[in-house]
Amino acid sequence: METVSMSMPNYSYVFKFEEDFAEKERRQWMSENWYVCMYYIGAYMIFIVVGQHYMQSRPRFELRNTLALWNFFLAVFSIIGTMRTVPEMLFVLRHFGLHHSCCVAGPSFVQNNTVSAFWSYLFTMSKVPELGDTVFIVLRKQPLIFLHWYHHVTVLIFTWYSYSDYITTARWFVNMNYTVHSMMYSYYAFKALRYRVPRWISVTITACQLAQMVVGCLVNFYAIHVKSNGGECDVSYLMINLALIMYFSYFALFTNFFYNSYIAKKPRSATNGVVKKLE
Repeated sequence: METVSMSMPNYSYVFKFEEDFAEKERRQWMSENWYVCMYYIGAYMIFIVVGQHYMQSRPRFELRNTLALWNFFLAVFSIIGTMRTVPEMLFVLRHFGLHHSCCVAGPSFVQNNTVSAFWSYLFTMSKVPELGDTVFIVLRKQPLIFLHWYHHVTVLIFTWYSYSDYITTARWFVNMNYTVHSMMYSYYAFKALRYRVPRWISVTITACQLAQMVVGCLVNFYAIHVKSNGGECDVSYLMINLALIMYFSYFALFTNFFYNSYIAKKPRSATNGVVKKLE
């Protein structure tokens, strides 16, 4: 019979900083201080209002090279995050099935796998610097749509608030977000450098963003199904409901965005049809 390792699945090498990650201390801090994200959100919203007002009578900043470096950094971070979290997901799906991936915290995930723990923590913390996307939009006087800032704010709140609960469905959310961001930020890095990126690529990325919302809803529906039928699922009804509200709202907004960008034949926006974020 095959012996399945329950600690470090599918990793040929574990870095020292991953192995030494203080998971319990980080979880305790986040449990006691998740509300700190509200200060970041407050500063973020103030910047949007004040920044747009300040830029009204001033010429836009180009910042093209800085923007390219910013997107390149986030693309590399997302690619590495994908490479370090997807193996755990594939391991669980292969050896334990869909139910395990949605409802059972073991045999790996964050408490038994320092690699997943480290990159899940970085994923959560990365929602703060990702607010910087909006800084470029404001300073370059580009259209700031509701979906963009709403998504930044709600993802930041949800990830910080839910982190200490270690909800099992989070492995889906983290993997999908890392993967989509790998494509999205790479696309924006090339666009900032004035490369002619084929239109089908932006359509594909936006479709992946939309698919992410669909899968997010389905994963939460599965968790509800299990719990409502007397089964055990390591995620509370509160977290399920919050996640469903978030993903449903994203689905509606992304559907509207996709329609206006690619179907309604309206003038193409400065974003070229790809919305930065999610999560």
